[in-house]
Amino acid sequence: MGGVTSTVAARFAFFPPTPPSYGAEPLPLPAAPDAGEAKGKEGNVVVELTGVPRRGNVEARRLRTKRGTDVVAMYVRQTGAKLTLLYSHGNAADLGQMYELFVELSAHLNVNLMGYDYSGYGQSSGKPSEQNTYADIEAVYRCLIETYAAAEENIILYGQSVGSGPTLDLASRLPRLRAVVVHSPILSGLRVMYPVKHTYWFDIYKNIDKIPLVKCPVLVIHGTADEVVDCSHGRALWELAKVKYEPLWVKGGNHCNLELYPEYIKHLKKFVGAIEKLPPPDDESPESSGASDPTQTEPEGTEDPRKSTDHRENTRPSIDHRKSTDCRDKPRGSTDRRDKRRKSVDNPDRPRASVDQPDRPRKSVDRFGGMMKAVRLRNIDCFKVPAASGS
Repeated sequence: MGGVTSTVAARFAFFPPTPPSYGAEPLPLPAAPDAGEAKGKEGNVVVELTGVPRRGNVEARRLRTKRGTDVVAMYVRQTGAKLTLLYSHGNAADLGQMYELFVELSAHLNVNLMGYDYSGYGQSSGKPSEQNTYADIEAVYRCLIETYAAAEENIILYGQSVGSGPTLDLASRLPRLRAVVVHSPILSGLRVMYPVKHTYWFDIYKNIDKIPLVKCPVLVIHGTADEVVDCSHGRALWELAKVKYEPLWVKGGNHCNLELYPEYIKHLKKFVGAIEKLPPPDDESPESSGASDPTQTEPEGTEDPRKSTDHRENTRPSIDHRKSTDCRDKPRGSTDRRDKRRKSVDNPDRPRASVDQPDRPRKSVDRFGGMMKAVRLRNIDCFKVPAASGS
């Protein structure tokens, strides 16, 4: 059975760039800030990335996962940042191609940022697989906690396209996580290719089952003209989220160019700013973390999570028989009814200028889009089916 799952994953999901766009060379131990920490029990070794610009606030490491592969991760330190973004990139990309985007996102959002390559991508060892990506993100998360002294309640997980899989898997198991962003996400691997109504055992990245378990605010970003992963995937995941943040549906945006739209960085900055104002989850009540308490302060743009997850604990059976997941026309009453007391937070009557209208030119926003265009983002073609398989 596992072999069938691996076959589905290899066929529908993984296209690492060949050859890798960067190199990774080990540094002499004296160059490491803490030699004992740089080379410890977990295989945490400082390396130098080659083929990319050298920056003083960027550090790279090779991390050993619990499945025995070594993944390369890069950490962008932002002075004064309170939050840390753990970014799982999409397909057909590696750290060399994402390097400039990570540096710019860190600066524009004022966050520390950790990005990494999955097993079999870039200079990471091993082969790509669903289970390996879960182990990969766990190793990177552990590095953030143990090496960079990040706290769970100050971490935002960000998953793009196929990266939404490991992101939501980890997020579903972290009760005190600060927030989650899914960018051009998938409901599941099989659903990208076929309009199936049920979750099958051989499917991969069953995000449809996992997002209801995420307790923190969730931002969904998707392009309305996405021809690789239809926008309906993002809309369905947003409906299933327990704590919704105002989504960003980028008009005319496709699968690989959302960073070029001014509203992308504007909406992300708004989201991060709102999350910074949100008090960290209460230590005394880990099960209610993620602002699920209606009396707790929530970021502007979130929706009332109450009653929206009454039957989420046994996720797979309930999702397998939920026709409304794949048919978007039937509203989910328990999710869409907003408490009158929260109307000032949700602002349901206010037009979403950042979503539905082109953004007015802003120098910092326009510069971000221009920089992303200049580095020629190539994070594209997730779940690209071989020609012999049809479309």
